[in-house]
Amino acid sequence: MSTIKYEVKDRIGYITLNRPEKRNAIDLAMRKELQEAFEDVKFNQDVWVSILTGEGNTFCSGKDIVDTSPEENRGILSNHEIHQYQMHIFKPIICAVNGGCYAQGCGFALNSDIIIMSDKAAFGWPQGNRGISSVGGPSRGTHVVPYHVAMGFLMRAKAMSAADCLRWGIATEVVPHAELMATARRYAEEIMECAPLAVRGMKEAARLAYDLPLESRMQVAQFIVERVGMSEDKKEGIQAFREKRKPVWRGR
Repeated sequence: MSTIKYEVKDRIGYITLNRPEKRNAIDLAMRKELQEAFEDVKFNQDVWVSILTGEGNTFCSGKDIVDTSPEENRGILSNHEIHQYQMHIFKPIICAVNGGCYAQGCGFALNSDIIIMSDKAAFGWPQGNRGISSVGGPSRGTHVVPYHVAMGFLMRAKAMSAADCLRWGIATEVVPHAELMATARRYAEEIMECAPLAVRGMKEAARLAYDLPLESRMQVAQFIVERVGMSEDKKEGIQAFREKRKPVWRGR
């Protein structure tokens, strides 16, 4: 891969946007390689958790607006399609935001499950300064941040600091820059102490039922609880609790 780095180590899939000279702007090649990495995270049984980050001083500056690649992108997802694909990977995704996170880059962060931000990071949709409207800002930003707060940043094309993101509930945690990846790995390791099917079930229930009324959300969650309850890991968890030992998860 030329625009991202991807490796699997100790059941963690590491995805690193790797166009630092272009501030990790998303071009056609990067979309293709991200799609391949996301597919591996979704279907590779050796991947239980993934960490998404960027190389250099910027996490992602958004779409590469000067990319001249032909749009005959057979089989390659568009920017909003790849965000939707990411949303329906029911394995935990941790976004380690190492620097500026803008425009379509915000979609990768918001469609993750946990967002760890460097204290040097920032977040926002600057399209208004370029005469461009936004998909993610109105459709996602205004749903994770109170409407009037989100529009205050969107309409002025102003970035939110890491402290702003923590204040308004975008960031799970803000840490010193040097501690970013260690913190993301700690979260991944703590997640893997729990049963993988149970963790995926909770994510699936949350994602699938996000926009449903409460009763329907509970029904979806209950169906998944019953499905996970038939797993070997559920039996192992109960047995380990009785025997006062650490469970050995197998993901089945």
